[in-house]
Amino acid sequence: MSIEDNDDTEKPLDPATERLRRKMVRLLVVSIGIMTIGLMAVLAAIVYRTMGGPGPLEGIETTIALPAGSEVLDSSLDGKQALLRVRNGSEVSLYLVSLTDGSVTARYALPQ
Repeated sequence: MSIEDNDDTEKPLDPATERLRRKMVRLLVVSIGIMTIGLMAVLAAIVYRTMGGPGPLEGIETTIALPAGSEVLDSSLDGKQALLRVRNGSEVSLYLVSLTDGSVTARYALPQ
């Protein structure tokens, strides 16, 4: 006489439980996909930062057209641009200069 063990055979799930199981599997797949995309974005940002962009402009000589008799009081660099505070007589102005070709991009007169 053999006794059939009910633990070895799985009974099919009722339809409501099967729908819930499918939703949970779908949620798991979507969550893993989003986490994978996020991880790839973080790794891409790390690689981009470590590779670095274009280096500083070194060894470039350029001529900047400033009015005669003007004096550069202050300068500030930002990438490929420089901001110069220039005094010409009693007038003080800001000059935005492109470092690639030395052209004056903008001039701002400061009020006295």
